[in-house]
Amino acid sequence: MAFPYPDKGSRARLRTMTLAAAAAVSVVALASCAGTTPDSDTAAGDGELSGEVVFWHSFTQGPRAEYMERMAEEFEAEHPDVDITIETFSWGEFQTKWTTGLAAGQVPDLSTAQPNQVVQMINVGALAPVDDVIDAIGRDRFTEAALGEGTLDGVSYSLPIYSHAQVMWYRADLLEAAGLEVPETWDELKDAAVALTTGPDQYGLAVPMGTNDLMGTRFLNFYLQSAGESLLKADGRANLTSDAAIDGIEYWVDMYEKTSPEGSVNYNVLDQATLFYQGKTAFDFNSGFQISGVVGTSPQLESVIKAAPLPRLEKGDELYGGETSNIATVVWQKSEVQEEAKAFLEFLYQDEDYIDFLHSVPGGMLPSLQDIAENEAYLDDETLQRHADSVAVIGEAVPAGTAIGMETGPLVQSGILTSQAVIEKMLQDIVLNGTDVKTAAKAAEDQLNQLFVASGVSF
Repeated sequence: MAFPYPDKGSRARLRTMTLAAAAAVSVVALASCAGTTPDSDTAAGDGELSGEVVFWHSFTQGPRAEYMERMAEEFEAEHPDVDITIETFSWGEFQTKWTTGLAAGQVPDLSTAQPNQVVQMINVGALAPVDDVIDAIGRDRFTEAALGEGTLDGVSYSLPIYSHAQVMWYRADLLEAAGLEVPETWDELKDAAVALTTGPDQYGLAVPMGTNDLMGTRFLNFYLQSAGESLLKADGRANLTSDAAIDGIEYWVDMYEKTSPEGSVNYNVLDQATLFYQGKTAFDFNSGFQISGVVGTSPQLESVIKAAPLPRLEKGDELYGGETSNIATVVWQKSEVQEEAKAFLEFLYQDEDYIDFLHSVPGGMLPSLQDIAENEAYLDDETLQRHADSVAVIGEAVPAGTAIGMETGPLVQSGILTSQAVIEKMLQDIVLNGTDVKTAAKAAEDQLNQLFVASGVSF
């Protein structure tokens, strides 16, 4: 049964639907999972906890992964009949793992997820409601926007564990040496990036187009957001052929040719960020994770990296959010230990431990709990204090943006935009094959709309 756009209330949950899997562009039929949700006033329930909880997360960096292992050990010490098994996957691996796993009936009890993935999971009935967990932690501690990304028909299926937003990072020392101001517009960024592209090891800005990531989609979304548009039209169809979209595609193709290493045609997010970490690019778009990346790779550059708002079309234009990510945690409907999974999930949000988690990547992970942002223990961190101005820029961007394609709420199209590499393949086609921009854009737009319809969207 197809659901219309944008009336999200008509989408019945927990029923058979179709999903465009990340492992292939084909659509696979997935049956809804028949689990039960504990009926209790708190996430932990009233009974004795026991059983094995399988937890998938994508915190591959050392400090975050170590934190989750420690929390699992502490929870097991308090609940000796519970065994928590942790499996770690990169975000790209996780997309393939959960879509193929759901079809095979092999999913975890608890996992992290990106907002675009959450909406896909909701629409195939894969998730259990988590309103009891949210209420136990304190619903008013979360922002409505962050909870809204995982809410359908008044039921919450996810809760954020941290937030971050995309901003423009720049090398203040390179700009100063060249006598350049911090760019405020796309034209100023291009001029500065061209001026700072000075050799094989120094580029202005790398333009990533790798098909195993969403970076091309992200960059084009920035440009469209600055023009007051998004990658989706008002009726839910893809938006790649509007005047603003064509201008954006042409802008990034030109930037690739003038300011970017040739190999960035295949870059993913880590490839892209690593160049900035190493000091080989003057500009980059990323979240506060840039701080820890630079500190870990080129600590001598820490004092000269700074964040600024995303560029605008004209200087007088209002600032915009661009892209905010409220990284989510979810409980799977198929789980036979939902009570135990929810109890562990609630356990992760204890103030002292939660602050330790955020401090594992200071500035990269901003609190999803509003009161923690003002907590003295959270603010008492040297990295946050050294980069207070940049963290403030990110903090202002968080409430102004949404996940890609979710400007009007949780839509299945958003997951397809970011998981199927249609825009990345379009950009590669243009730069590698010389395909006309408008021709390539129309073909990509048509392909996305076909994928939307195949996944149950009706226009």
